[in-house]
Amino acid sequence: MLREGVEAALVVGILLAYLTQLGRREDFKYVWWGTGTAAGLSLAIGWVIYSTIGELDQTDERIAGGIVAFAACALLTWMIFWMAKQSRSIKPALHSKLDHAVATGSALAIGSVAFVAVLREGLESALFLISTTVGDTGGRGLLLGAVLGILTAVGIGYLIYRGGTRLNLRMFFRVTGMLLVFFAAGLVSKGIHTLQVAGAIPVIIEHVWDLPWADPSRSLFWSFAAGIFGWSSDPSLLMVLGYFGYLVPVSIKLWGATKPAPKPVEAASSEVPVG
Repeated sequence: MLREGVEAALVVGILLAYLTQLGRREDFKYVWWGTGTAAGLSLAIGWVIYSTIGELDQTDERIAGGIVAFAACALLTWMIFWMAKQSRSIKPALHSKLDHAVATGSALAIGSVAFVAVLREGLESALFLISTTVGDTGGRGLLLGAVLGILTAVGIGYLIYRGGTRLNLRMFFRVTGMLLVFFAAGLVSKGIHTLQVAGAIPVIIEHVWDLPWADPSRSLFWSFAAGIFGWSSDPSLLMVLGYFGYLVPVSIKLWGATKPAPKPVEAASSEVPVG
């Protein structure tokens, strides 16, 4: 939620700061209308999906939970690489869109810039939270973590707007992107486990290892590791293969995609000293 919140707050902060530079602070309300509408719509859609899954019988709920986990992983993977690519150009791109909206004098156009960006992050957030709560009893802890992440993101967004920080976006999205790859790998493992419990896919080897002392239900640390990184104290073979089959190639690709651009080599001077 911190990562998703920062992406949304980054957009809103850049828009507000640019409107201030243009002397158009009276247009702030359109940005806030777009932001609020997107947040409300995301909550509504998320609640509908969550309620629909909750109305299913146990087997169908597990199958739906597994499908949601895979869908969230796919969306998360796309978002990680999209943001890694956009981190260097997001500011001028937003300025260009806002310039066009201001030039047309359309309040709807100004609000839609914020609406589209925040709605994308809001729907992703809703899907990720649903994928972690299906079949889980730690609802209060998940909610607390989500709220803390959002509040921290709001603070970062305010600093971006005030210009009080020079956030290295490339490094921020590289580090958080790598953490989210582990989270997405956990979603793959959880999706496989959920479908195996539902009987939709075979187990093959039930337990590759069995570590009772690392059971997430008995330890706060291992519970955190299970929720964030997909740890299991007794995974099946398919869970392990799915986890590392996703983690290794995606980590390598992301690390290469977020490398700093090579510094240009200065050409040697062709001037010949005259003596």
